[in-house]
Formats: sequence, C-alpha cells, structure tokens
Amino acid sequence: MTIFSCSTCAIEHAQAPKPPESCAICEDERQWVPASGQSWTTRDELENQGYALNVHALETDLYAVTTTPKLGIGQRGLLVRTPGGNLLFEPPGFIDAAGARRIDELGGVAAIASSHPHLTGSSIQYSHRFGHAPVYVAKADEQWIRRPDPVIELWDGKAELLPGLWMYQCGGHFAGSSVVHWPAGQDGAGVLITGDTIAVGGDAKSANAMRSYVNNIPLPARAIERILDIVTPLEFSRLYSAFGVLREDAHATVQRSLRRYISWVEGRMPE
Repeated sequence: MTIFSCSTCAIEHAQAPKPPESCAICEDERQWVPASGQSWTTRDELENQGYALNVHALETDLYAVTTTPKLGIGQRGLLVRTPGGNLLFEPPGFIDAAGARRIDELGGVAAIASSHPHLTGSSIQYSHRFGHAPVYVAKADEQWIRRPDPVIELWDGKAELLPGLWMYQCGGHFAGSSVVHWPAGQDGAGVLITGDTIAVGGDAKSANAMRSYVNNIPLPARAIERILDIVTPLEFSRLYSAFGVLREDAHATVQRSLRRYISWVEGRMPE
C-alpha cells in the first residue's frame, strides 16, 4: 500500500495499491487539472528527485515551512510557536527526516490545521511523524478530505487549536475557509494567518478574497461581508496569507480592500 499525492496540488490521498483515478480537489472549478492530465507522485519519488523540506524564521516564534523545489500549489506552511505547543499550518505535500528534525528542535507539533482543502498538503504524514497531533478540518469541508484518518478532528464555527490560538470559520473560498488569530504575534501587536481565505495582493498593500484565484471566479458581496464580520473584531497589525504578507496596518488594509471589492462586485465603482 502506498500514499499517493496529486502532482498538481500535492495533497496526499488514502493509502492504496495503485494511484486514484482522479483528484477531486483539482477537478473542482476552483482548481485545475493540467492539459497533460492527472498524475501522481510519492514521498520516495520526491526524495529521489532531490526535494527537501526547509524551515526558516520569519519573525519571533513564527517559521516558514516550504520545499525546494516548489511542490504542487507551493504554499508557504507556517509553524507557530506558543507556550502551549506549536501549530503547523498548511504543511507542504512533502516531509523528510532532516526537516522533521528541525521542527523537533523548535518544539515539535501539537496541532495541525489549514485554511481550506487546497492547502492540506501531507497533513496526515506530518501528524503521524509528530505524535499523531490532531489535524483540524472544518466540518463544512468534510467532503473534501482525501485521506481519512482518526487524527482528524472536525470543528465548526470557532475552535481553540492551542491555548490562546483560535481558528475562525469565515467561508468564502470554501464553505469551511478559515483564519487563525495569533494575538501574541508580532510582539503582541497581533497576527492574522489566513491562507487563501484572505489573500495578499501582488502589490503587498492590498487584500482580496475569491472563490477561485486561478480561474478568476469572484465571491458575492454577502460572502465578503461575512468575512469582514468575522475578522473585524480581531486585533492584528500583520497578516500572513499562503503566499504573501501585509507587514503593517493589516487590519485597516483588509477593511479598505474588501470594502472596495464589495463596491466593484455591486457595480458601485466607475469603470
């Protein structure tokens, strides 16, 4: 039995004697299947191809977890260190011994979560490596679980992943799309970790939210309002998405950007 991962999104699937026929994640309208068709890989194949897990500091108690070369969607996983244990958020679709030892040196992993199904990577492999840490999945996204396992904990609405570290369901990109609020982040100024629930614009000065980023499918105004309703009461000055970062005035930037988005989709902005 082998753990196969989709070559396009790098999400692990249930153990099987042969690869699945398709990846439901990539066949959905929010993602894509390459013109060359569906293909699969394994951890051993990736290691033989020279893939490596990298862990490096971003700021106090926050570390990026990535692969070289880029794998699948290529999100930047995050390791958040807290006095009550470490959160691994949106792990890559690959893990190796050297990278795991580096994470051990930083305190290991006490909980694993992702903002939505696209960025779950090899969550179950990471969980099994780090003492079967719980993998939190929003109940609204249960149908998208590709590798069922007893370590998965379903949650709804709001969940305390670790003491003082809360996850909030916002919806939008997926029904269960979520954010993590880290009040102690940025030396107490507060950090919001959003994955693709709220993305950082290419200018690194704006934010956005979409049903599909790669296929340019917008969200309705009511979905953006719901996201704003959830994150507005939270205190944060910095925001980390799956690929970018708003280093300063993130709270105000999210408000301004998403209000602008609503104006555009409601047709209230001049062309």
